[in-house]
Order: sequence, then structure tokens, then C-alpha cells
Amino acid sequence: MEKLVVKGPTPLKGEVTISGAKNAAVAILPATLLIDGVCTIENLPNISDIKISCEILEKLGAKITWNNKNSITIDTTNINTTKAPLDLTSKFRASYYLIGAMLSRKGEIEVGMPGGCKLGARPIDQHIKGFERLGATVTVEKGTISAKAKKLTGNSIYMDIVSVGATINVMLSAVLAKGTTTIDNAAKEPHIVDVANFLNTMGADIRGAGTDMIKINGVEKLSGNATYSVVPDQIEAGTFMLAAVATKGDITLKNCITKHLESITAKIIEVGGKVEDHGDSIRVWCNQRPQKANIKTLPYPGFPTDLQPQMGVVLSIADGASIINESIWESRFQYTDELNKMGAKITAQGKTAFFEGVKKLSGAPVYSTDLRAGAALVIAGTVANGSTEIYNLEHIDRGYENIEEKFRKLGAKIERVTE
Repeated sequence: MEKLVVKGPTPLKGEVTISGAKNAAVAILPATLLIDGVCTIENLPNISDIKISCEILEKLGAKITWNNKNSITIDTTNINTTKAPLDLTSKFRASYYLIGAMLSRKGEIEVGMPGGCKLGARPIDQHIKGFERLGATVTVEKGTISAKAKKLTGNSIYMDIVSVGATINVMLSAVLAKGTTTIDNAAKEPHIVDVANFLNTMGADIRGAGTDMIKINGVEKLSGNATYSVVPDQIEAGTFMLAAVATKGDITLKNCITKHLESITAKIIEVGGKVEDHGDSIRVWCNQRPQKANIKTLPYPGFPTDLQPQMGVVLSIADGASIINESIWESRFQYTDELNKMGAKITAQGKTAFFEGVKKLSGAPVYSTDLRAGAALVIAGTVANGSTEIYNLEHIDRGYENIEEKFRKLGAKIERVTE
């Protein structure tokens, strides 16, 4: 069993380069199935979810060449099966993007029910509604999802709730459909724009990504023969920004799009941090105990649910009482039990958590309950007095490339140990 051992407290100082966005990359890889040809994808994060995605694509018949640890060339000319490996697709959430892509490419697909972090109910009813509006038949039984369509035809689709996954999945299924598809009440996250930009680079006709109305004019084929670079990871950037505040550090983040970070920047300033925006880099520092603040997670451009646990670490040591309202996932506060083991005073009830700020945290053995909770515990270990042991690293490795190496370069005393 592997664990991270973090010794603190340590103010984090220096520069960190942000990797490509996990949430964009895990959608762009299935999107390559729409191309009857070859493309190259750069700035891929070197994380376990990407490696599993590539393994699934290879099982479907794709040929993948690794140019380096962050770049692949993929040939999807000879996709020879419509049954994705159930053991692999059930390992992570984004495997459901195979449905939209393969429906469009082959007219049928069978995948395992998607897995991923246990954050509460994560229904895919909006995905299914979108596929059915385009003419597909979808069956869910015995842990698998099967979808078939003789011919996909464009249609108007209204999302009952703002769903990132459903917006991308319907976009994938509509790219090669006959006619025009509109997605109303679409999600607006940066990685949705990135997937649309990728598809347009390959020959798709998608307009309005990043707004709440996306229009897709179906095309006959995507040509490929192009290179695309994945957008920088907004959530990894936010993680290091909040780490700078929590540790009273001074971090410059390179390779980031500061426009994507405005909701985080606003809250950092509110709690007493300082921010310098340089367009493609951002400096964050803090030389005082954070101040209290109230947070409500919202779809983009609101405060991201994926940064809520990291913000929770900041508020756990803030001067005063704070509240976080979680409007996306009902089980996102599992990490608060782990922070309380380190001396925090947090009471979580349903979708609300109350933080009574303490002056210091103390090292303890803790367990990563999901991907972002794991990152929050790394920050907490860097803040805390003494030694913190973090277990369940498979969650962290799903979404952060070389997390201990990046923290170590900023001065953290952190190492990965095999028991």
C-alpha cells in the first residue's frame, strides 16, 4: 500500500507549471473516435484516468503512439468492435463519453456503468434524454448501458439541469448527425469549450460553446490530420492558488488561463490573499491568517465544486466562522471527517458545512475519500504541525500529475512511501 507522508508546517514558495485539464482530456480522447483517421493530442496530463482511456481506445481498435509522456498520436481508422471492456469503463466516470462518440461513429455501443468518485447520486438521465432525442434507443441493465441508432438526426434538446457531462455527450453524438442540433441550458465550463474547439479543428461545425445555447450543424465526416493542445487545468491551478493561501506562501502558476480562475481569485482576495494576474500566469501569496468567508458552489462561472475541499482547508484555519453550501454533489463533505482528525472544527449537515476556524492543524493518518479531497489533504498536511500520512492515493493519481513532485519543488516536505 502506498501513502504520502507530509511534514509541516511549510510555506509553499516558487513556480509551478500547470498540466493539461483532466476534465477536457477525458472527453477529447473518446472524441477522437469520431475521426476516421489520425490526430495528435498534446498537453495531456500524465494521470491514471488518461492511461485507462487510452487502454479502452486500443481495445476498440485504435492505434496509439506515445510521442512523450504528455503527447499521443492516435489512429482511429480501424475501430473494430462496439463493445467497450466493462472492467475498464466501470473504473471512471468519463467512460460515458464513449456512448456519444460511438453512437455517432458506429451507431451502437455497450459500456459498463461509469464509476469514479463516490460523491452521491450521479444520474445520466440527461445524457439518455439527449441520445433519444437524436433517435437512439438506450437500455440500462445488469450494470451495462447499451445504445443503438440506425440514423441520428439533429433535434432541439433542453437540459433540465445544467450538466457538463450531458452537454459534452450530446455534442459528441450530434457532430455527425443529419441536420442541426441545439442544446439549450447547456453547461459553460472551459473544458466544454475545449472539446468543441478540438472537434472544430477536426472539421466539426459547433457554435456557441461557452454559452447556454450550443448549435451543432452535422457534418459528413471529421478529417483529422491535425494537432491539438489540451487547455490548462483550471482545477489544478485553483488547487495551488489555495495552497499558497493556506500555507502563507507565494506561488507563481505558469501555463494557466486566468480568465477561468476569476471565481477563485475573488474568494482568495476576500479571505486576505493577494493576486497578480499576468494573463498566462498568475501569482498568489498570503502573509496572514485567512479571514472567514461564505462559499456556494455553482456551475461555471461560479465557484467550482471541484475546488470546494481545497477551499475547506483554508476556511478550517481561518479567523472566524465560515459556511460552505454545496449545490452540486450531496456527498462532497466526506473530507471534513478527515480534517477533523487533524484538529479542525467542521460540522457537515447534508449539503452545508459549518467551519469554526482553528489556529493550527496537527498531523494525523487520513484517507483520501475522492480525487479533490485527496488534494485538499495534501494541502492540509503542508499546513499542519507534525507528520500527516495520506492513504488511498489512487484517487489523487486519477487527476493530478506528479502531485508530490510539484509540491516538493515548492518546498513541501512530502514523499511517497510503500508500506
